[in-house]
Amino acid sequence: MTPGTQRHDDARPPGTAPVTAAVTAAVTAAGTASGTGPVTAAGTAAGTIAEEPSSNPAPHHAPPPLGRLVATVERLRREVRAAHAAADGRALIELAKGILIGQLSCTPAAAARQLDDLSRETGLSALELAADIVNQASRDHVSEVAAAFARRTGTPEPAEATTVSVRLRTAESGVLAAADDTQAVAESLLTNALGPLGADAVAVWSAAPDGSLALAGHAGFPPGEAARWRHVPPGVSTVARLALHERRLVTLTRLQHDGPPSIGHLQRPDGGRMAVPAGTGGRIHGVLEICWPQPLAPQPPQIERQVEALAELCARTMDAAPTGDPGTLDAVLPDVAELIDLSEGLHDPAVVLTPVLDHEGRLTDFRIRHASSRFVDPAGRPRGDVNGALLLEAYPMAGGESGLFDIVERVHATGEPFRAERMSLTALVDQIPLTSVADISVSRHGAAVLLIWRVEDETARLADLLQHAQRLGRIGGFEENLVTGGITWNAQLYALHGLPTTAPPVRLRELPGYAHPDDSAALDRFLRAVLRYRRPSSVNLRLRRPDGITRHIRVVAEPVLDADQRLHAVRGAYQDISAQHWTEVALAATRDQLAHTEAESAERNRLALQLQHAIMPPTPPAVEAPGLRVAVRYRPAETESLVGGDWYDTVVLPSGLVLLSVGDVAGHGIEAATGMVVLRNALRGLAVTGAGPAQLLSWLNTVTHHLAKHVTATAVCGIFDPRTRVLRWARAGHLPPVLVRGGEAEAFPLIGGLLLGALPEVTYAEREVRLEPEDTLLMYTDGLVERRDSSVQDSLGHLMNAAAAGAGDLDRQLDRLLAESRSDTDDDTCVIGIQVG
Repeated sequence: MTPGTQRHDDARPPGTAPVTAAVTAAVTAAGTASGTGPVTAAGTAAGTIAEEPSSNPAPHHAPPPLGRLVATVERLRREVRAAHAAADGRALIELAKGILIGQLSCTPAAAARQLDDLSRETGLSALELAADIVNQASRDHVSEVAAAFARRTGTPEPAEATTVSVRLRTAESGVLAAADDTQAVAESLLTNALGPLGADAVAVWSAAPDGSLALAGHAGFPPGEAARWRHVPPGVSTVARLALHERRLVTLTRLQHDGPPSIGHLQRPDGGRMAVPAGTGGRIHGVLEICWPQPLAPQPPQIERQVEALAELCARTMDAAPTGDPGTLDAVLPDVAELIDLSEGLHDPAVVLTPVLDHEGRLTDFRIRHASSRFVDPAGRPRGDVNGALLLEAYPMAGGESGLFDIVERVHATGEPFRAERMSLTALVDQIPLTSVADISVSRHGAAVLLIWRVEDETARLADLLQHAQRLGRIGGFEENLVTGGITWNAQLYALHGLPTTAPPVRLRELPGYAHPDDSAALDRFLRAVLRYRRPSSVNLRLRRPDGITRHIRVVAEPVLDADQRLHAVRGAYQDISAQHWTEVALAATRDQLAHTEAESAERNRLALQLQHAIMPPTPPAVEAPGLRVAVRYRPAETESLVGGDWYDTVVLPSGLVLLSVGDVAGHGIEAATGMVVLRNALRGLAVTGAGPAQLLSWLNTVTHHLAKHVTATAVCGIFDPRTRVLRWARAGHLPPVLVRGGEAEAFPLIGGLLLGALPEVTYAEREVRLEPEDTLLMYTDGLVERRDSSVQDSLGHLMNAAAAGAGDLDRQLDRLLAESRSDTDDDTCVIGIQVG
């Protein structure tokens, strides 16, 4: 009996008697093996597993007879695992002997002696030497992993690489010995390869085409836990599904914090997990999931390649596809033949694809095995030009990122079907890309893939577009045959009438019975135009539906004449214009309200302007006072809605003194104009008391703060004595006056003074200046100098330059200042010119 057969017969015992029989058979097989070297090496490889604590230890307080029985069962189980490991090791040694027999053309006995001699010469155990011989002969994925370790350590024969090779080759022997038993494969992987890496459990999941996962094999989990996880329905997020979806190795440091639930997560909440898809030939058959009892640190690439190699070994037990030449697969397999028959029974164009693998079994392309009789090529080629071609050769644009090839590859790998509507397909015709739109369906059937596409027909596309346009525009169409009496309505028209699709349509002559009585005259004119005069016509009406809702509808109809110019039918459309009607009503109300508001605003501005002009006319007459001549210019704002609060006043007081003042109330409109009137008259009345400018502004501030609501203002106040030519002046937040003397202009200093109305009590500074004959004093508001793009000092400098250059007649001087003003604020402007005689 061969070691592989012995291994299959010794599969996991459920009870004590089978365990004893299995141990006896394993010991007998070990005793009859040729040579003691292999047995010793295999026993050493399994020694680590033999001393592991049992997952079901004996209770500390069990009665002595039961405790002895439990200890016996545990001992027998350890011996079975050791025997399994020994059998896997012997299978690897027998494989190495077979390689030596083929290479040396010697007998089995000579090969065994040669293996013993090589073991003594190299100092390696027979198991390590066997793994090295198999690696050199196979040059497969396992040997690549071992070579990677050798390159990392930089020595020709590193011990670590040898250990990795022994583990992987021993696990491979166990897999080959139990190729039809995934449960035995899982146990062999944990014992020979994953246990030495620190893993304490392993699960092998098989993937079904519907997206579900089945627990095909496991080791290290309690039986109850494995039973609970025997089937995972589609759509349930697990660690294995994460690896299956991403189609790559997934590592989770802590399962509880980093990943979804999985088998054994309650027993190992802080343990690490590693899951890798298990596939061959571009198809993913399942997932190998490995569990660690403690958090898993980031693993080097060499360890990940070991795990990927083990997953590839594991996939062999789940691969039920027929074998053949991986490069061509020229023979038509039974499932492919059935799929071809199925594609011919479909009403949509279909293509049957089979994978094309390279010499290492990796997927490179798909061959178009069959294009159905209804096949429509996006590039317009006949199906004979596509049959037998490679997918990327026939459709090179499909290889783009997230293109058709990626979709087919994923479906072939995972078995999960793919469907999409209105997907763009691009084909090259004489190196010119042509794009068409199609509905795509991709599904895997055995070793083949069925690709179905329905290229969007132009007529169907336009009909679909028209249907959506009618739905969005709330339009329903109809046609009424006046000869046969037949009426055709579309679904949207039934919805507009509020009728079920099973109800009889409403004839045009019956429409007045469904309309508002006030619309009867317009509806009669519409019917006469269409039915009697045979002219296209339209009408707006209020349609009363059976559910009590009234909708505003526009009906458009045209007559259809036969060959003899007789009225044959009427066709047309209904459109729900309720939203438009109520929008027009709201707009009309808004327009009326806006017109009323504009009229009120215009009236307010007119009153404010009349009030302003009544007090300060735009061109007031010159003011004559003893010893001086006063001229005033007032320029209102260009926009009537900006009627402001600028004011000026020049009056000879009973004492003979002359009051000179300008001011500006903040804001525009009737409020600013009325505020201007209050402050101007208040200052004129206060000036009769004979108080100085500072005191007058202090009183005027009190008036502004307490008597004029929500008003603030700036002002300059001066008292001129004609006898002494002394001018006393004060300012409340206003620009200072400008004095023109001897062809030069200079602004008065900015003495302290807060604007009017800001605080209840304010004290103002006062200055005095003696004016000389021919001096000109300018007092103005900010509308003369203010600019949005300049500072006040720059604008004031421009005013002084203009004033200095304009000496002469006072009236012409003021007119020139207004003409040369660079102000751009469209504000009121007021200028007072005082010329000493």
